[in-house]
Amino acid sequence: MIGRLYLFFLCVSATVSLFSSCRHEATPKPRGFYRITFPEKSYQALNGPFPYNFSIPTYATVTPDLLNLEQKDWITVEIPGNHAQIHISYKKVDSNLSQLIEESRSLVFKHEQKASSIDEQIFIHPAHKMYGTVYTLKGNAASPMQFYLTDSVKNFIRGALYIKEIPNYDSLRPVISFLSADVIKMIETTEWTAYHGH
Repeated sequence: MIGRLYLFFLCVSATVSLFSSCRHEATPKPRGFYRITFPEKSYQALNGPFPYNFSIPTYATVTPDLLNLEQKDWITVEIPGNHAQIHISYKKVDSNLSQLIEESRSLVFKHEQKASSIDEQIFIHPAHKMYGTVYTLKGNAASPMQFYLTDSVKNFIRGALYIKEIPNYDSLRPVISFLSADVIKMIETTEWTAYHGH
């Protein structure tokens, strides 16, 4: 009798052990982000009626700056696939170069509260009479990249990249990296044209 009782308890014990060992502890999964697909890089010339020209992505469209329609040389380069815009503004230099540079710098540093850092890089392309500064903003700033370019005598353009999403640097990092290459291409290919305005 004792032997049967012992055998019964042994079976129950083994069964309980077997079922309890099948339970898995719930572990939180790491936070993930949606997979983002990007088009293949290819470019074409802007070739518009503007005092400047540069290469834009083939997956971009160009529209007038809808908030400044009176400024005919201000444009928006739209990249709809990434909900992004590159705003381009143009001004003629008329003994006011230092003022234009300071205004451009001030607009960058308006993002200082949200940016964890702002890096400045000098850009010089003497063959195109192109001098300027490229600003890279890290952190949750609404604009991750801005720049200005000038020939120091007649022409001054300013560009600012905006992504129309809630600024979250970690989740937007792949998009920022992808679009930054387009902004750099734009800067490196900028030339002044013979067009003298409207």
